[in-house]
Amino acid sequence: MGTNVCVGPFSVIQANVFLGDNTTIGNHVTVGENTSIGKDCRIFHSSSIGEIPQDLKFGGELTNTIIGERTTIREFVTVNRGTKALGETKIGSDCLLMAYVHVAHDCILGNNVIMANMATLGGHVEIGEWASLGGGVLVHQFCRIGAHAFIGGGFRVVQDVPPFILAAGEPLCFGGTNRIGLKRRGFSMEDRQIIKNTYQTFFSSKLNRNEALQKIKSDIKASNYKDQIFDFIRSSERGII
Repeated sequence: MGTNVCVGPFSVIQANVFLGDNTTIGNHVTVGENTSIGKDCRIFHSSSIGEIPQDLKFGGELTNTIIGERTTIREFVTVNRGTKALGETKIGSDCLLMAYVHVAHDCILGNNVIMANMATLGGHVEIGEWASLGGGVLVHQFCRIGAHAFIGGGFRVVQDVPPFILAAGEPLCFGGTNRIGLKRRGFSMEDRQIIKNTYQTFFSSKLNRNEALQKIKSDIKASNYKDQIFDFIRSSERGII
């Protein structure tokens, strides 16, 4: 344990656990073995962090749970440690997981991710930095959610959600760029316009995936954000919403 760590009544800290400075563990919390929690984190009451995965293939192998710094985990959240497939479940820094969230084995969450109440991740899900999931969102295993994406509450994610967009509907579909979120985070007007133009080409041109990517590559102004979108779509194995 680091300095100034507080562990509430009836909580259980198992073997080989690291708790960073100023981290607070609430009441009736279980922190499973081989878990590392960074400094200034808050784990609220009745959460289970780093217990074995709900995966029938798990054979008791040595795996880890890693949580960054300044992350808040609210009541009744469950985070399962990894399996031999990846070896760890990892949650970044400055994240907020609201009550009853579930993060399954081998998930990777970037920094500043927000998951609202009852959002649920299947195994092997990857979420980029600053992404936000509304309440009750269900994410199928092996899906990827790009950085700065926002998914409306109550919807299902069964394919990859590219970065910088809003997604909603059943089935889940593109709802425009995350304009307000990007503006709040300091994206310039020019960068937001490049992102918008890139997605208009991909979603509205009626071209197939390869044709749309080629048009993006040739017609859209050079930009790091265009490259991020291009690489995300090109590498998608589950397909894009």
